[in-house]
Amino acid sequence: MLLNGAEAMSNTLNYLDALLRDTDKTEAEIIALAFQAGVRQLWRERVLGRFLRGELTRSEAVELIGPDWVELAERQHAAMREDLAWALNS
Repeated sequence: MLLNGAEAMSNTLNYLDALLRDTDKTEAEIIALAFQAGVRQLWRERVLGRFLRGELTRSEAVELIGPDWVELAERQHAAMREDLAWALNS
């Protein structure tokens, strides 16, 4: 389900309010942590995309983001390929 801009903003503000209530962090700290988490996620996605396209070796990807993320991406990619092969042969 895709949210429109107003719904997405409302959800984000609700999440922020909950985090403010549930933690001892300021709004600025929570926003800084969210920004850092978002940048890390974007970096992982970029590295994994490059790895899966063959632009990075496995060892380079592991060095950049760690073995757990690379192994997870490999398993997900293999499962997607199996599902695709099954669908094309049905």
